[in-house]
Amino acid sequence: MERAWWKEAVVYQIYPRSFMDLNGDGVGDLNGITSRLDYLKELGVDVIWLSPVYQSPNDDNGYDISDYQAIMKEFGTMEDFDRMLAGIHERGMKLVMDLVVNHTSDEHRWFVESRSAKDNPYRDYYIWREGKDGKEPNNWGSAFSGSAWQYDDATQMYYLHLFSKKQPDLNWDNPKVRDEVFSMMNWWCEKGIDGFRMDVISLISKPEGLPDGQMFPGMEYSPIPCANGPHVHEYLREMNREVLSKYDLITVGECAGVTIEEAKKYASLDGSELNMVFQFDHVGIGDAEHGKWTDRRVDLVELKKVLDGWQTGLAGQAWNSLYFSNHDQPRSLSRFGDDREEYRVVSAKMLATCLHMMQGTPYVYQGEELGMTNCPFPSIDDVRDIESINAYKEMTESGKITPEDMIRYIRLRGRDNARTPMQWDDGKNAGFTEGTPWIMVNPNYTRINAKQQTADPDSVFHYYKKLIALRKEEPVIVYGSYEPYQQENESLYMYIRRLEDAKLFVVCNFTDQEQTVALPEDFAEGSVLITNQENAGVQHEMTIGAYGAVVIRR
Repeated sequence: MERAWWKEAVVYQIYPRSFMDLNGDGVGDLNGITSRLDYLKELGVDVIWLSPVYQSPNDDNGYDISDYQAIMKEFGTMEDFDRMLAGIHERGMKLVMDLVVNHTSDEHRWFVESRSAKDNPYRDYYIWREGKDGKEPNNWGSAFSGSAWQYDDATQMYYLHLFSKKQPDLNWDNPKVRDEVFSMMNWWCEKGIDGFRMDVISLISKPEGLPDGQMFPGMEYSPIPCANGPHVHEYLREMNREVLSKYDLITVGECAGVTIEEAKKYASLDGSELNMVFQFDHVGIGDAEHGKWTDRRVDLVELKKVLDGWQTGLAGQAWNSLYFSNHDQPRSLSRFGDDREEYRVVSAKMLATCLHMMQGTPYVYQGEELGMTNCPFPSIDDVRDIESINAYKEMTESGKITPEDMIRYIRLRGRDNARTPMQWDDGKNAGFTEGTPWIMVNPNYTRINAKQQTADPDSVFHYYKKLIALRKEEPVIVYGSYEPYQQENESLYMYIRRLEDAKLFVVCNFTDQEQTVALPEDFAEGSVLITNQENAGVQHEMTIGAYGAVVIRR
């Protein structure tokens, strides 16, 4: 397999609003990030992915951009950005920017012009349609509840917004839009950034004619039917020609609705589009009648089926991205592991082992390396996320879910779980800010924080540090083939990696009970590469403790 630096890298995602606040206004900022770069260098990560820091009215926490070439005032200035970028590069790390170009803010100058008149030169930068039978142009629903269409009085037409009504979708079928986007991307690349994470990039090409989508029982609108549209690969190949191929970048596309077959196109090893994609099959496991608003747990056999499928399905044809959590997901420890205090540390280490030993580029979300957990939000008044707030209103007012159940589901699955402030120490506001935090601090920060963990060699932090270092030392972790093992086992996640003479056997216990495993014959003479257990010697029949993880090298 062809080597590439982005295959060998570990990426760390920063959610700037919640990472570190240096000026005391309760909101994280760029200077705060710069002040913590040595922490990330110590952890050993290679790439920092920064969630959006562009100018934005903040309807969707910065994913509604009003100026792609300016910095949000709450986060600082372009000079602060340049200083941060220089600090990242001085420490031998790279920076990935969040590229949000399926939509803009309705306060972007393009949309201000577009909505002003039907004959405005910017009108066709967005997707406008006449109503149908006194209603919306079609039955599409927004990802944030309600219709995906907003009526605009100025020209008495509807515009499309797959997300918030303050996030109108760009019309990628207009070559001028593509030219504007590519020009902006080149501007950032010339500034010296090292790659792009592309927000909902699989949705940029809408179905021809915008037909009605499929309806499901109990739903007022159709789920978004725009994934992997007719021209998406054509537009990404054009982006690659005009921008990506000119620089040595790392690129990952957030691809809602992507299949393994589609991913082979987006992330083909021929380099014609992107390096890799984020897929959502594993984070959607357990969804129920009302989507993610449920308390169902993740079934291990189903999780293995999904992740094994991606590992074997892309083998030799495309590259995997590896993640359990990000800014749009609850805390991985609370979702896939066990966040009870008795098991929190060992469970966090187990999950990290399971993910980082797979083939692909691992993504660590801020605080994941500390074993941060979901937050016990007391009420909906403590929630800041537009998706959760809209869903709470829709579900409770319609009587589909009681207010008590809905806040419980938000504590389990809501996006704000990942957005509570980074827990730096056991002081005021977890060391995040001297001011009033924009969102509540998780009350367990006195027990779970970076100051305590960096000083403790047995901490989750130091375990992540060791896992990240092993990727640099063991090519089999990066490039080895992947073989599922005992896929129907309901307690243990096991797989084998092979590269030339090197072999790894990975065993992860997803339960709070001891499990016994008979090693494959050729691993009985192996040695332990990494484990979260004490005294884990290699023997033909091994006992794996609660949430135990062992990697055996042969």
